[in-house]
Amino acid sequence: MKKNKNNIIKLVKKKKLYFSYENKIIIRDLILNFKLGYYSSEKINKQRVRFNLIINFRNQKPKNDNDIKSIVNYKKVVAIISNLIRKKHFNFLESLAEATFDELFKDRRILKIMLRIEKLDILKETSSVGIEITKKRENV
Repeated sequence: MKKNKNNIIKLVKKKKLYFSYENKIIIRDLILNFKLGYYSSEKINKQRVRFNLIINFRNQKPKNDNDIKSIVNYKKVVAIISNLIRKKHFNFLESLAEATFDELFKDRRILKIMLRIEKLDILKETSSVGIEITKKRENV
């Protein structure tokens, strides 16, 4: 409350604070061992493949601290990738990336995904070779 010169009381509204969130899940150095590749030796022998993801999702805080479905669950993301590589052989990293995007974007809260996939043991001259693709949901 404030009083002015005429002793009239004026109520002062407190401003409500508004926040915006930028939420991301970060999965670093998920290493899975599976068959991946175009060449016949890659179809026979398993190899180590590293995944790194940054997943941006819709601005929201968990509505219920006891409900795992109220968040984008990183364990579920890892399970989705693990299931993909179990179900199908991928010749190319790009094909695996697109299949990963297709599955993850089924969650409407996910807005953007940065995905890096690297083969760790394919060329002896390198520590890894791979791809990095960022895909963003349009018309959000």
